[in-house]
Amino acid sequence: MLRLKPGSGKRPISWARHQRILVIGKTPLGEQVIRELKSRPSCGVVVGVLDDRVPTSADSEESVRVREMARLDAIIDKLSPHHIVVALTERRNRTPLMQALLMSAFARGITIESGADCYERLTGKLALESWTPMSIVFSGQLRPSRAQKIIARVLSLSVAIVTLVLLMPLLLIIALAIKLDSRGPVLFVQERVGAHGRPFRLFKFRSMHEGTTRRSEWEQDNRDHVTRVGRWLRACRLDELPQLLNIIRGEMNLVGPRPHPTTNLELFTLVARNLNELTGAAISCYALRTSVLPGITGWAQVRYRYANNLEEEIEKLRYDLYYIKHMSSWLDVLILFETVKVMCRYNQAQAEAYSQVHAEAYNQVRAEAVVTVPAPPRPAAPARKAKTRSARRVRIAADNVGHTGEA
Repeated sequence: MLRLKPGSGKRPISWARHQRILVIGKTPLGEQVIRELKSRPSCGVVVGVLDDRVPTSADSEESVRVREMARLDAIIDKLSPHHIVVALTERRNRTPLMQALLMSAFARGITIESGADCYERLTGKLALESWTPMSIVFSGQLRPSRAQKIIARVLSLSVAIVTLVLLMPLLLIIALAIKLDSRGPVLFVQERVGAHGRPFRLFKFRSMHEGTTRRSEWEQDNRDHVTRVGRWLRACRLDELPQLLNIIRGEMNLVGPRPHPTTNLELFTLVARNLNELTGAAISCYALRTSVLPGITGWAQVRYRYANNLEEEIEKLRYDLYYIKHMSSWLDVLILFETVKVMCRYNQAQAEAYSQVHAEAYNQVRAEAVVTVPAPPRPAAPARKAKTRSARRVRIAADNVGHTGEA
């Protein structure tokens, strides 16, 4: 199996079946790489983990501890790896290790790869925890070229104009359905964060009831406010079509990181500055995310789902930065192809989730609306009225039984 890094320009490393992999470095990044390899048996098997730190505890079964990097040659002889992944705790003062790798591994034809590159190829996202300011400044990979930006802009503008003309009948039908389904405007307009942090007004088809208070910006917190037409629009991702206007206005591209609401900007910026578990360096990852124009669709959209908490937003940030690092026309075409597949395939699971939320909300409202009214007290039976005898009957009775004092 051959895995390519889109736009990397590097010679691809082939993953042979049942290949033996040695991981050097017991770091958070190394552990992530091991987890990903174990979940993909076809990529090979981890035969050992070489801990480059000073040993502080007993050896584990799966780890090979060494006190001197001079023993690397003997370890390679013992484990016979086909591939070595280097995920060190510290890259400075590692000249002896690099020399040992050259002598013991490279000369034997064993492929060597950094832990960050290996993680990217396996997952299609960046390992933010391993980043350092120095690596970002000198890599030059998170700064798309001017030519690439021009190509992306021309492609986006051309597709937006053609699509807007071709889909005009569908857009009119959707607008009519929204008006017939619920009260309120056809379009939902919200201020979002654009390129280099500049705000702009984003257009979407309205998929929620007008006037309802949003509990948060997370999608799952507002599902009970979604309209019937909105459920269908979101399942097919058709609510994003009005953003073709944002592309024509120069505020968005067809492909790129999704723009976040300005209300979440401060929070995301703060959280994204505290991701490096290895060095503790605060890196403004969110500023890197806004270095390109946002898009209607993106790498995170076709590889991940809607984010409903900060953890999931950080996960999508990994995919967004991977796109920026490997930005290319080939990757844009791949994302567009995957997006069309998503739009043509009705998202039944998401539609059912919306329906379930609506049913629960309806039952709750119905339960709150039903007020138990106590049965009205039964009226007391009226006192029986004494029968009024006629004067004639009284006289007859008096004549028959004698006088009793009745008149």
